[in-house]
Amino acid sequence: MEQQLDYAAVCAAADRIAAIVRPAAVVPAAEGVWYALEYLQHTGSFKARGACNFLAAHHGAGTLPDAGVTIASGGNAGLACAWAARAQKVPATVFLPANAPRVKVERLRGYGADVRLVGDRYADALAACEEHAARTGALSSHAYDHPLIAAGAGTLLDEVRAALPGLDTVVVAVGGGGLFAGIATAAREHGVRVLAAEPENCRALNAALAAGHPVDVPVDSVAADSLGATRVSADALAAARKGDVRSVLVPDTAITAARRALWEEHRIVVEPGAATALAALRAEPAPPGDRVAVVLCGANTDPGDLVAPGV
Repeated sequence: MEQQLDYAAVCAAADRIAAIVRPAAVVPAAEGVWYALEYLQHTGSFKARGACNFLAAHHGAGTLPDAGVTIASGGNAGLACAWAARAQKVPATVFLPANAPRVKVERLRGYGADVRLVGDRYADALAACEEHAARTGALSSHAYDHPLIAAGAGTLLDEVRAALPGLDTVVVAVGGGGLFAGIATAAREHGVRVLAAEPENCRALNAALAAGHPVDVPVDSVAADSLGATRVSADALAAARKGDVRSVLVPDTAITAARRALWEEHRIVVEPGAATALAALRAEPAPPGDRVAVVLCGANTDPGDLVAPGV
């Protein structure tokens, strides 16, 4: 299927998935700041939007094979793919690094996915996934680098705008760039600024902006399980160049502090990747008077380290 990422693609995705995904809940958090609670989405992250759009589009086009779908993932994209595949009644084979969080592996199996643990990096899982697709004829999905995936994720922005009229700025964590690319594409249509938040040592978008093209980067962060892509997508880089986008890097200490603050102040449990967005806003607050939405994008995490022993 020939696809491109633009606002029309985001609108088409919204039509496909409207009756399936959960509309975004947006709640006030502090003066001028609201949280978009996308971790309440099916499968526990925004990834359900892109996976649903990807498979629904292929089903509608008659290009969804009996061999089903396969994907390489740090966890969340695999969960979403398995969930969407189950809804379409086709098999899903999910490749993950062997160090993927146990909670994500167990949930994948609960969705009926065939889980394959390969290597210790996303790139290792991706290579195995590509070989499997070539051998079996399964439809190859991607954790972030596909226009249908990004367009599905971008549907979140218009839902946030509907709940928060006059939105000035949206803050979103960036890994491989699927969520960012979709949101930035929709945000550009409406004149909304985007803060693109990355860990200091998982800086694929920031490095691509500096180099002028996607480049491989080292991955070493507390948020690496969801933001640990070694290279950002070309669509994400293009969206960052075209829109009103600011790249913000934050250290792991700030990510951990933001995650704990969400728990202690709001009893919100999210994974470090989601807390990266709040850490970026804390590091670089929006101008006074701005209406800001922070996307809390996933909660597939073990909350045990948020509660002190004996409490």
